[in-house]
Amino acid sequence: VQLQASGGGLVQAGGSLRLSCAASGSTFSISYMYWYRQAPGKQRELVARISSGGTTGYADSVKGRFTISRDNTKNTMYLQMNGLKPEDTAVYYCFVSPGGWWGQGTLVTVSS
Repeated sequence: VQLQASGGGLVQAGGSLRLSCAASGSTFSISYMYWYRQAPGKQRELVARISSGGTTGYADSVKGRFTISRDNTKNTMYLQMNGLKPEDTAVYYCFVSPGGWWGQGTLVTVSS
């Protein structure tokens, strides 16, 4: 499975961004899809996850602001990020299981 993340950029605090993660290859094997992020000097952390059936879960820090979704017909996952804060600044990665495949990451920078 190959994953291509996109949609990152520079935004002011309070703004919005929509990340995408397109999967290709043996996508029939994908069950769960995840967004992780890694801020400078910090460990990578789980942001949100979504099952093949649409069940979602979020980190407490993003609940109510971020929405994860997926389009199984396009093998693509999304992360709608609203109310962005400077502490959301990080490289965002997509990840799928089973298989443990990572995307290359897309940088989100939120200015105060």
